[in-house]
Amino acid sequence: MKTLPHITEAEWEVMRIIWQSSPLTASEIIKHLDETNTWKPKTVKTLISRLVQKEALGCNKDNREYTYFPIVTETECVHAESHSFLKRMYGGSLKPMLVHFLKTEKLSSEDINELKALLQEQKK
Repeated sequence: MKTLPHITEAEWEVMRIIWQSSPLTASEIIKHLDETNTWKPKTVKTLISRLVQKEALGCNKDNREYTYFPIVTETECVHAESHSFLKRMYGGSLKPMLVHFLKTEKLSSEDINELKALLQEQKK
């Protein structure tokens, strides 16, 4: 199993853009991020560079322009982050986390039915 890079919150924003549509140039990534952030182009290019160094992104050079593509999948990263969160916050145990959220969050009837169905499936 390959080791996944630690991705910061800012880097997650770049990765989400790449996962949605790739390959992309730095200019295209900057344009997408302009809709939700006030980051300067240099900041975005630094984030892209870090992601390439971490081997989360790959790049191809076409003439004078680089295009970037994901090396790791969103599913892999979400899975790794979920396990990291669970380990840090709940000692790796799922039950205390579920109990906490069930006691502190308001769930709709639809949410409860969906959770019941998921638990029944796990029981099989």
